[in-house]
Amino acid sequence: MFRFDIPHFPCMQHFVKFQKWPRSNGRSIHDRLWMVSGGAQFGAARELRGPAMKVHRYLTVLVLTSFVLIWYYILRVNNGIFTGLGGLGANSSAALARRGLGLRQNAPSNASEIAIVVVACGERHNEALNMIKSAIMFNRNQSPLRFVVVAEDQLKQNFVEKLDDWQEINDNIFTYEIHSLTFPAKDKDEWKKLFKPCAAQRLFLPSLLTHIDSVLYVDSDTIFLAPVQELWSLFKTFNASQFAGMAPEHEDKNAGWYNRFARHPYYGDLGVNSGVMLMNLTRMREFRWEQHIMPIYREFRLKLVWGDQDIINILFHHHPDRLLVFPCDWNYRADHCMYMSVCEAPDGVKIVHGNRGYFHSLVQPIFNLLYTTVEEYAFRTDIHANFIRTIEDSLALPSNSNCDKLLDKFLQDPRKYFKQNLYEEDT
Repeated sequence: MFRFDIPHFPCMQHFVKFQKWPRSNGRSIHDRLWMVSGGAQFGAARELRGPAMKVHRYLTVLVLTSFVLIWYYILRVNNGIFTGLGGLGANSSAALARRGLGLRQNAPSNASEIAIVVVACGERHNEALNMIKSAIMFNRNQSPLRFVVVAEDQLKQNFVEKLDDWQEINDNIFTYEIHSLTFPAKDKDEWKKLFKPCAAQRLFLPSLLTHIDSVLYVDSDTIFLAPVQELWSLFKTFNASQFAGMAPEHEDKNAGWYNRFARHPYYGDLGVNSGVMLMNLTRMREFRWEQHIMPIYREFRLKLVWGDQDIINILFHHHPDRLLVFPCDWNYRADHCMYMSVCEAPDGVKIVHGNRGYFHSLVQPIFNLLYTTVEEYAFRTDIHANFIRTIEDSLALPSNSNCDKLLDKFLQDPRKYFKQNLYEEDT
């Protein structure tokens, strides 16, 4: 006998029992249906035949299928974090990690994993996916990656579908987890809208990601052109007091924003840009990072132009010993090349930051070209032919853009790592 309990609905207050009866006199006797309510038998047993039996079977299958789908969705969305089951035990985080599926919030990070965090709101989810794609493309040494996505609820399913596909194509070289936006209850709406939608979320990563020791935070409008493990290795150069690493906001005092316009303190001579940020979350929690952030916001809230980045600059103005400044090639922006080249990047551009919409305009064509070429790239096809050559051919003609003239700097790392075909072309 098989028994299935149907959840309570207004129109359905019973559970259903099915019992298969043997054939008799060479003729199949149909399943018999009893409805039981409150432990008492409901009605008399009645044999259902013909069309009536088919209708009952159809409705029963429909109800059970709906229940299973609803229950599956509930399991997929748990405490704001998507958790892929894939036929594995729901409590087996190690098995989930092997399958490369989303992990629960209390699953500790693997020390060998490189954790990359991105925040996505509105239309930014396409940029965030493109950033993730570029990190996978240039993961030359096949280091285990963990992508941590913090997103609006309506965007979560888009990430799950795309990342699940990419996991299968790339042999589960990465895991991922998806979190809901989390801001302090007090002034929640103000924090969410500070500067750009959800940008301030990075300020609260230490309390959101308590299960992770260190992360690389990147804005959604970034593209990797080099293996992320090169930047990740800078964590080893932190001294005992440092818990964050960022690149300067400017390289030239004549063009600097903070030294000319800021109405609040900032780090160093030119400030720092928070679009690419190494964060030792354990040390930040020990420092009581968020307790330092709140009073800064209350004091300077009417003087903040760049939102959370200004808050970060104010904090490191008062605590410069806590920050490691890394070179501009890890946060390369149009400001570095649009008028004149002010970022030397002797080893090539490592991360391109298309802030202020440069990925989506033709003002500096190479930024748009890098973004769209990554977007159009198909995994497991030749990167040299379908990325490097595509960009080279597109910029073969002379350009008036100063950034376009630095093509060799943008392609220095891709050319170094992808001289030969890595994969056979799909047929």
